[in-house]
Amino acid sequence: MAAGSTAAAELRELSDEELVLRVREAKEELFNLRFQMATGQLDNNRRLRTVRHDIARIYTIMRERELGLSAAPDENDEGAA
Repeated sequence: MAAGSTAAAELRELSDEELVLRVREAKEELFNLRFQMATGQLDNNRRLRTVRHDIARIYTIMRERELGLSAAPDENDEGAA
């Protein structure tokens, strides 16, 4: 996996608020990368794809939680107590 990419297992350990923050940061980075591409300043085209995949990965985890297919880590801890 690429150095800048985030593993799904790592993302699943984050809370819902942290996931929203990660999406916001990734979208901001994607905007900046697209701006660099338009102005001819982008050196690493692969980074665009990596950031888009990270955004999709985060949205997938958020949707899984919404559907009840997986739970946020803090919810798992409460059930075990």
